[in-house]
Amino acid sequence: MTERGERYDPRTYESGWRDRWAADDLYRADDDDPRDKHYLLTMYPYPSGDLHIGHWYAATGPDIVARMRRMQGLNVMFPMGFDSFGLPAENAAIDRGVHPWDWTESNVERMRTQFRSMGCMFDWSREVVTSDPSYYRWTQWLFLQFFKAGLAYRAMSPVDWCPKDQVVLAREQVEGADRHCWRCGTPVIKRDLEQWFFRTTRYADELLDFSRIDWPEPIRLMQTNWIGRSEGAEIDFAVEADGVAPIRVFTTRPDTIFGATFMVLAPEHPAVAALTTDDRRTEVEAYVAAARRETEIERMGTERERSGVFISAYAVNPMTEERIPIWIADYVLPTYGTGAVMGVPAHDERDYAFATGYDLPIRYVVAPRDGTLPEGEAFLPHTDDEVLVDSGDFTGMAASDAIAAITENLAERGQGAAAITYRIRDWLISRQRYWGAPIPIVYCDEHGPQPVPEDQLPVLLPRDVDFAPTGVSPLQSHAEFLNASCPVCGKPARRETDTMDTFVDSSWYFLRYCSPHDETRAWDPEAVIRWMPVDLYTGGAEHAVLHFLYARFFTKALRDMQLLDFDEPFSAVRNQGQILGADHHRMSKSRGNVVNPDDLTSRFGSDTVRCFLMFIGPWDQGGPWNPSSIEGVHRFLGRVWAVAQASGSGPGSGETRGLRQATHRAIKEVGEDFAQFRFNTALSRLMELTNALGSARDDGLAGTDAYAEAVDTLLLLLAPMAPHISEELWSRRGKPYSVHQQTWPTYDPALVVSDMIELPVQVDGKLRDRLSVAPDTAPEEIERLALASERVQAYLKGRAPRKVVQIPGRLVNIVTPGE
Repeated sequence: MTERGERYDPRTYESGWRDRWAADDLYRADDDDPRDKHYLLTMYPYPSGDLHIGHWYAATGPDIVARMRRMQGLNVMFPMGFDSFGLPAENAAIDRGVHPWDWTESNVERMRTQFRSMGCMFDWSREVVTSDPSYYRWTQWLFLQFFKAGLAYRAMSPVDWCPKDQVVLAREQVEGADRHCWRCGTPVIKRDLEQWFFRTTRYADELLDFSRIDWPEPIRLMQTNWIGRSEGAEIDFAVEADGVAPIRVFTTRPDTIFGATFMVLAPEHPAVAALTTDDRRTEVEAYVAAARRETEIERMGTERERSGVFISAYAVNPMTEERIPIWIADYVLPTYGTGAVMGVPAHDERDYAFATGYDLPIRYVVAPRDGTLPEGEAFLPHTDDEVLVDSGDFTGMAASDAIAAITENLAERGQGAAAITYRIRDWLISRQRYWGAPIPIVYCDEHGPQPVPEDQLPVLLPRDVDFAPTGVSPLQSHAEFLNASCPVCGKPARRETDTMDTFVDSSWYFLRYCSPHDETRAWDPEAVIRWMPVDLYTGGAEHAVLHFLYARFFTKALRDMQLLDFDEPFSAVRNQGQILGADHHRMSKSRGNVVNPDDLTSRFGSDTVRCFLMFIGPWDQGGPWNPSSIEGVHRFLGRVWAVAQASGSGPGSGETRGLRQATHRAIKEVGEDFAQFRFNTALSRLMELTNALGSARDDGLAGTDAYAEAVDTLLLLLAPMAPHISEELWSRRGKPYSVHQQTWPTYDPALVVSDMIELPVQVDGKLRDRLSVAPDTAPEEIERLALASERVQAYLKGRAPRKVVQIPGRLVNIVTPGE
């Protein structure tokens, strides 16, 4: 209750202020504003139907920073939209008989309303919805630019295939450890189909350069590992088979080639069929089929037992000229290196496990200079003191020198060369489903694949499609959609039925926000120059090697096409943590631990929910939901309500310096905490200032200038975190509209410095007492006070100290003379 008897009840004013902010376009970013720009972006959501508490958590943090930056005088753009293409909408069409467009539109509208209830300062005038033709027209246009630049191409690639439904499955449609079809439960197999790719590998080296961006180290590390740059050599091993070319392997350790006693091919390697003898073919084909059903993660698991099949073929080690057997094994992947490895069991753990399992020779060819080698395991260290052993003319050479020497020797003989390989592969963007942006390509019997002319974009998704679960994309049976004409000869052509990966949509949406209503271009170049790159981007770390990487690739490719003039899309990135259920598990409907924010806001108001979420813990770490704690945050806002409306009969007679110090310390600390996304500690500072105001009110200072300054400051500092109560109280104090258009307060450095500091006093390194002194107290006086302490004297026992050590402003340590 306030002194006027009014209870803090956010239901009486929160929605009213949101309506006024919307009517006044309070948060619209102005392209012509002369102030310095600040483009702050948080990831747009998939319109699943309801905002959950995780959406609130992810959006509130950047909203706080956006509000503060605006009050600090920057022209802030903080847009929002919806990543609205994707499989769930298509599933809804099959399961519920609702068209994907209708399901998506309904969900988008609901989530818009929920987003607005949060009180975020999103500029809704810039909204993008990726499934809207006005957006995916330009997604298709971008595909054509990539195609013209040689960055989009079509090639054979394995896909997940349901043999019962006779349909290609998206990766989300393959479920369970046994990899079965989500619809019918049939085990999924791999099948090769022609599909569309983007050449991400062309930018592999540039994507490893993070020198000009401020991104979290874990994200940079994940991208570095995903790109997987490896330096080594490619070596050709001749095979004992007519008409089969030598098999090329990649290795980072050419110095160990004298220890290569077998070769292992990925089951998918194209030479397997030609090299396998008839008596081994049945077993080999069964193993290949089983391997193709497994994921790369399963195949690379360190705990699994190594398996393989001998294909009854042999290769020749180019250095030893020894005949070595060729095997296939699922731990070799077709997507890394050349899909073939030389088996060096003495110096590779996987090869060692494989060799011991199949009784293959193990030969040590690298050893420490003292000759000590392990027993029963591979020798892995790769240090400067190692030399080659049993390695022909290279025996005795330092292993570090032998890498280059052996590579050069192989190159001179035409059997190898230095090479660099990458783990990253070109981005497969084809999706065999309906609800995505159609790939703008037609196929002519005479001229092959041809791009749809730009003036014919967008290639629209037909609405009158049959979503019966027949196992094929509705587009494949839609005659009107399929029928097209070749742009070269005008003859009949067939339209591409694949749609694009939804990550294509999100790889450029930040550009569209700059001019979302431009009907003639994907973006206005002047607007992009004005706003890009994004100054700060926030989102989940789970997107490290997909969305974050693809957006960087897009930006660099578009730069090379002269469509952009910068290298990186996001200057800085910050990742939020995850809100767990009260059971400390990830929130999910199946666990029954999902928290509905609508229930909380109807009871406590939006400001309480926002503040509570930011008080759970460090924003980049998250934490478990504890519903009991929200009451405490609600009571805190109730105290703000009270102290901000306290009245005084006069100027007051108490000392106000302490209140002014608390005010200016809060300005300094809250601003620093907000900038570093330390919202939990910022709220603690605001609580301290509120408590200081409560004490000052009780001391009769409510009518003083210091009290008024403290209340105004509290509301300005609180406004980014609790925008509604700050606006309401600011208005009640007769201040000009809006609190969110006011200038961020500045602090007086002289008031930030405390009048007294506390110094720990140690005796022989152990804490024995504390001194309270002025910051400018002379060292001699500090020593005198420390030695005069009764607790210190109890340990000195009347003796003079051996020495007194001071760390200015931090501690005093007294060293006793000893016995």
